Amino acid sequence: MKILYSKHFPPGNFGAINLFGIIIARKDYGRLTDAEINHECIHTRQMAEMLVIFFYISYLIEWIVRLIQYRNMFDAYVNISYEREAYNNMYNIEYLKKRRPFTFKNYYKKTV
Repeated sequence: MKILYSKHFPPGNFGAINLFGIIIARKDYGRLTDAEINHECIHTRQMAEMLVIFFYISYLIEWIVRLIQYRNMFDAYVNISYEREAYNNMYNIEYLKKRRPFTFKNYYKKTV
């Protein structure tokens, strides 16, 4: 997995973002941990399953739905099914070896 470091991207309090399988991390955030890299690798697998474009479309739609539901940008973000799967499994470095395809769908109804 390729990791690029940037001064100004991603914005806000985000330390890293995965765009089309490339991780972009803020320089001032520091080196990413193995768990954070694993989190982004989970997203890369999700992207592959959703043929990339459908991942981004469904991610945005779900974020909008969660924003209406929670009326808070951060709460909307952490309750997106893709994020729930990635955060719940980021410390399990073996997760992707045993993960079944489309596992993120199990997180649609669950919320924080």
